[in-house]
Amino acid sequence: MPLSASDVQPALSLWPDLAGGTARLINHSENQTFLVETERRGRFTLRIHRPGYQSRPAIESELAWLTALRRDTDVPIPEPIPGLDGRLLQAFKTSGEETRLAVLFRFADGAEPTPDDDMCELFRTLGRYAAQLHLHATQWQQPEGFQRPVWRAASILDADGLWGDWRIAPGVDKTIRAVLDRTDSALWRRLGEYGLGEDRFGLIHADMRLGNLLVDGSNVTLIDFDDAGFCWFVYDFAAAISFHETNAAIPALRSLWIEGYRTVRPLDDEHVEAIDSMVMLRRMALLAWIGSHAETRLAQSHKRGFAAGTAQLAERYLRGALWPK
Repeated sequence: MPLSASDVQPALSLWPDLAGGTARLINHSENQTFLVETERRGRFTLRIHRPGYQSRPAIESELAWLTALRRDTDVPIPEPIPGLDGRLLQAFKTSGEETRLAVLFRFADGAEPTPDDDMCELFRTLGRYAAQLHLHATQWQQPEGFQRPVWRAASILDADGLWGDWRIAPGVDKTIRAVLDRTDSALWRRLGEYGLGEDRFGLIHADMRLGNLLVDGSNVTLIDFDDAGFCWFVYDFAAAISFHETNAAIPALRSLWIEGYRTVRPLDDEHVEAIDSMVMLRRMALLAWIGSHAETRLAQSHKRGFAAGTAQLAERYLRGALWPK
């Protein structure tokens, strides 16, 4: 069951800035995010972690990379706020005596973009952001004990994948299952051929979708590193078009993302050609996620027709290209 504002009230005592504050749920996806408003210190966002998803060491590793990115790059990222004990990650007991982990961030202005907005400059920016993160990841010395998920074929496509089993997702009937079984095999083969070289696989954001962006005029803030992990670099484009892979604007946005990326870091044709496989892999991951997170509004809003749309994409992928060259 999702936590209520009263459930998380005990957490507010862990940060000095939140004294007298009130919490209100604003997002429930993998975790729950609450807006905390205070009279003297302004607004903050409080992330309450889903039990059993990310471990304490994994969350601390996420925060270590986020802190390094804020120090070493100009990518706009929310600032995590330490608690009374100086730690960024806090544990508290809810009003129902359940222990939960929480992180507080300084509030960032902006609104989630929609597919109906003019996305051209946004996708140039996302390509640039992705390249900055990837360049940083290849140069940064990870702290001892660094732990983050590994997003590969097995962790996405297998029945015990990190986001669940796409085979039992809503709408996967016998006809769709047959198409996706062939796609599963093709992805294993093509991803194996692409390989895991240091020029193509490393630490990435892994969830740079529209829901994890705050746009305020020309400023774009990148939020929610909770799924950051080790994956193919060009998977960050696939994540950027999450839930909207069938939109007619995607081929143009793909070109703009690549253009933005290349202003920071090289991206040769071999990597560009791998983008189709990343988009298909991400779509399979989302299909599994919709099935395993049926209680969330996000899953419910995309459930209808998602399996059928995935099969249509898969048929194009199996024929050689998701979009015209």
